[in-house]
Amino acid sequence: MKKTLWLLMCLTAGLAAMGQGRANWFAADDPRIQYMGRIDFSNPKLPRFWDPGVVVRIHFRGNQCRIVVHDQVPYDKDHNYVVVVVGDNAAVYRMKLKGHSDTLTVWGNGKMKSGGEGPDAEGDHVVTVCKATEGIGWLELAGVYTETLLAAPPLPDRKIECIGNSITCGFGNDMTGIPCGKGEWYDQHNAWMSYGALTARALNAQWHLTAVSGIGLIHSCCKMSITMPEVYDRMDSRGSQGNWDFARYQPDVVTVCLGQNDGIQDSATFCGAYVKFIQRLREVYPKTQIVLLTSPMGDAQLTAALHRYIVGVITAIRGSGDAAISGFTFSKQWTHGCAAHPDIGDDLEISQELTGYLKKLMGW
Repeated sequence: MKKTLWLLMCLTAGLAAMGQGRANWFAADDPRIQYMGRIDFSNPKLPRFWDPGVVVRIHFRGNQCRIVVHDQVPYDKDHNYVVVVVGDNAAVYRMKLKGHSDTLTVWGNGKMKSGGEGPDAEGDHVVTVCKATEGIGWLELAGVYTETLLAAPPLPDRKIECIGNSITCGFGNDMTGIPCGKGEWYDQHNAWMSYGALTARALNAQWHLTAVSGIGLIHSCCKMSITMPEVYDRMDSRGSQGNWDFARYQPDVVTVCLGQNDGIQDSATFCGAYVKFIQRLREVYPKTQIVLLTSPMGDAQLTAALHRYIVGVITAIRGSGDAAISGFTFSKQWTHGCAAHPDIGDDLEISQELTGYLKKLMGW
């Protein structure tokens, strides 16, 4: 990046006017557009995704780039948030979508204003769009208007998947726009700054966040009728849409952070279900290191119980001849975010602990 790129979010109910610039249309199936996450490509012109932390990266040259996304808007009111990152974290913007079709406008003219082309910016620009909210509804990428589309830089070779609940989603961690207790329940989501995404970036790895707020291993909270083993194979983990093809992403390491919503359970029942879930993970990930985590927001009593459960599960799995499994117990409880969840500062600390452990485990 030779010059700083400025970003303006232009949200419209349709396509924004392009002005008089040299804009060309590049559809979502253009091979130069890069994707990371569980994504449904059954319609390659409108790839669809539900999970938090799914990423689209666009590398362009020219005055501006306009990224057209579609939002499902369940119940005609629930809008996804996205995080847009310009360059190497030079500028990070989190915002809520407004319509069924929205246009995110990235300007290279050094001014934070809409309309007018301005002088061309020097250099090429990489823009990352990250789904900040979990599966409240899908997003689709329609395509990009820009002068020249370039191939996005390659993704890291290392791969991580983080399985979990609201903590892994980034629920309640970002109060910069709307304070806790105000707005909708998902208004403080920021998956880009979740501990899993932070850990992956610290380790120069790709990431998938397979996570649902409120979900448990055998017992979910909030009158939720699903558990993680029941929905793990899906692309839409809150619904029934699309089975995921695990051959498309074989992580080097998978972390499992479940148990906060289960609470203290009968150990035999909980551990038996956990062993069965790990066996399912091993079916789809034959060479992956699996790491079982305690809950970063668990109190002392729950943390002690989860530690015991994890030790028992690891013993059972290793006893069956599978040595590629370990556990990690977090050092404390983090509750500075909404509803006693971690906030972004907490997620940074959680990530630092987990990053240190994974570095040693994986030799990274």
